[in-house]
Amino acid sequence: MPWVADELDRAILRLLQTDGRKPNAEIAQAVGLSPSACLRRIRMMEDRGVIRGYTVLTGPQDEDERGVDVVVQVTLDRQTDDYLSRFENAVRKCPEVRECFLMGGNVDYWLRLRTESVAAYEAIHGEVLSRLPGVTRISSSFAMRDALRPRRGRK
Repeated sequence: MPWVADELDRAILRLLQTDGRKPNAEIAQAVGLSPSACLRRIRMMEDRGVIRGYTVLTGPQDEDERGVDVVVQVTLDRQTDDYLSRFENAVRKCPEVRECFLMGGNVDYWLRLRTESVAAYEAIHGEVLSRLPGVTRISSSFAMRDALRPRRGRK
C-alpha cells in the first residue's frame, strides 16, 4: 500500500526542510506529537524514501561575498537521446552548474549556476553555455536572494 502523507507528516517535513538539525523534541512540540511518535513518523518517512537524506549547506560568511545565483532555461534544437546525452555530458564539465534538470514543457533544461558576479556569468554564457551541443535558446534570470533562508539579523 502506497504511503500518503497526512497533515502532521507535511508539517514535520516543512520543519525539517527549514532546519534539518532541529531536535526531534522541538519538532514534536511544534506539531503536537510526543517525541516518540514524532520520531516514529520521521523514521518511517526515511525508510520509505520520502526523506532521502540530510544536507549541509555551506556558504561564505559575508552576504556580500556570496556571488550570484543564476537560473538558466535552455532549449535544444532536438530532443533525441544523442542530443540530450551530449548536452548533459558537457554541462557536467562546467563547475558553476549546481543543478541541471531535464524538463517537460516549453524548455528542455533548467539549470542553476553560482558565479562570483554577473560579469563572470556573462563569460560563462558566451564561452560555455551558448557553445553547448544543440543549444538554440538560453534565458537567464538572476536571483536577488534565497527567500527560504533566514536573513542575517532577521527572524
